[in-house]
Amino acid sequence: MADMKLRYHFLLMALLLGLYLAVLTPFTAFMRSKPVVEKLGVIPRAEVLQVISADQKPLVAASVIAKVILYFGGLMEQGQIRSAAPPDFPAMSRTIHAALKVDPYNSDGYYFAQAVLVWDVKQYQLANNLLEYGMKYRTWDWSLPYYAGFNYAYFLKDYAKAAQMYMRAGELSGSQVSVSLAGRYLQQSGKTELAISYLSSMERGARDPAIRKSFQIRLQALREVLVIEQARDRYRAERGTLPARVENLVAAGYLKKVPSDPYGGTFYLAPDGSVTSTSKFSLAGAAQAKKKGK
Repeated sequence: MADMKLRYHFLLMALLLGLYLAVLTPFTAFMRSKPVVEKLGVIPRAEVLQVISADQKPLVAASVIAKVILYFGGLMEQGQIRSAAPPDFPAMSRTIHAALKVDPYNSDGYYFAQAVLVWDVKQYQLANNLLEYGMKYRTWDWSLPYYAGFNYAYFLKDYAKAAQMYMRAGELSGSQVSVSLAGRYLQQSGKTELAISYLSSMERGARDPAIRKSFQIRLQALREVLVIEQARDRYRAERGTLPARVENLVAAGYLKKVPSDPYGGTFYLAPDGSVTSTSKFSLAGAAQAKKKGK
């Protein structure tokens, strides 16, 4: 009886593997001939991946996540977008979600989702849902509540939830840094400087060169924003009013020149005085701006 069960299990696995290869091989050949921005392709649903992967779930999930990372890396060439076509961020998000359902312990998936969903796709709550899903499994990992805390405070303005996440990160890491950050967020001040500090730590921890490069570009953009903000604040303190344009800061001597946006956009002041850019500080925004400029 045991031999029959073993033989049945082996035949079933062989059949599933054969079906998977029958689909994967021609699909891979087809995708190889397509432009780099179209090569992410279609990934089976999480339920299908779970059946196909059997007892190799970590391996399958890692390979799927690696596929997304390779696709993203293909979009980056010395910090520039290689095509005017916008990156397929929705497919990247679906693929990461599917892989993490197969193996919820994969750390690369959460890190990549935080790097891309938050900063380029601007799906802050979606990223936090994913991070909180991971917390159920990676109960020792302080970085997941740390990332979620930053997103809640900086983007979603949910300071109570941010404090809760940072407290959890502090308990897991044994460090008071997270508790201190929670307090600073609750004061709702110094957001640009906090973002620079946060992204600097993420850039130092990035293992993939493409992700590291994306952080370096964003850090450069935020540092330029901080320069404009400091000039704006001096202008307001001395003249009692906000400048209408960034160029006014140059004309008045508060800036030597208008800083350059590394994404290729143009910095400007919103009606409330906040500093933004036509690129929207993202690859997607830069691609759309480039497309509209044609």
